[in-house]
Amino acid sequence: MTAVSVRHTDLADRGVLITGGGSGIGAALVEGFAEQGARVAFLDIAEQQSQKLAGRLSEKSAHPVIYLKADLRNVAETQAAVDEAAARLGSLSVLVNNAGWDDRHELDAVTEEYWDDSQAINLKQMFFVSQAAVPHMRKAGAGAIVNFSSIAYLLNMGEMPAYTTAKAGIIGLTKSLAGRLGPENIRVNAILPGMIVTERQKELWLTEEGIGKMVARQCLKRVLTAEDLVGPCLFLASNASAAMTAQTIVIDGGAL
Repeated sequence: MTAVSVRHTDLADRGVLITGGGSGIGAALVEGFAEQGARVAFLDIAEQQSQKLAGRLSEKSAHPVIYLKADLRNVAETQAAVDEAAARLGSLSVLVNNAGWDDRHELDAVTEEYWDDSQAINLKQMFFVSQAAVPHMRKAGAGAIVNFSSIAYLLNMGEMPAYTTAKAGIIGLTKSLAGRLGPENIRVNAILPGMIVTERQKELWLTEEGIGKMVARQCLKRVLTAEDLVGPCLFLASNASAAMTAQTIVIDGGAL
């Protein structure tokens, strides 16, 4: 259950597509939009946990939550999944580009193959998912795209150069798409999360010491969770931000 209590009535029955929605931040976003009464579909490569999430949410949501498997590195497969999602939802007017891969990697160990794979997962797919979604938004008469970047590229983090390069690129992509699509009443904004503590993060990267250091740096002295991103994302997708595009919102507890 998300912590959001604000009701965005305009999101009810809207077609919403979320990438990387099977776990972590993405799963919280899927649940948040479903709780608003939206028609929600999500893409993810991990079948078991995604099917479980879709089943659980479908039991209590106004509309069935649709899961579609897609490897976002495969452009043709991904764009076909976007078209299928739009068809099954009946329309598509909100896209949340959430999927990413925050793998840590040493400068000296990065190969050309690794670099290309990182960009394909973190940046390239965002463009091609958006490209596939835009014709459906045009049919709907309006749309909102929310891209997830990160504050990581602002922190001089040396252990993830491929990832931070992609996350910086997402801001450029956001502003370019906003300029191109604004005349068609399609808004494009970005969210930059800070240290969001998920189970995956704790298993792979985060230590209690590291979490404590970031909390000490933040103005808000608490751990940030995936649920903290739901409200801002709903805001950017809804008519509450109807005059807002080409912008970024930082959700980091005041770390920057």
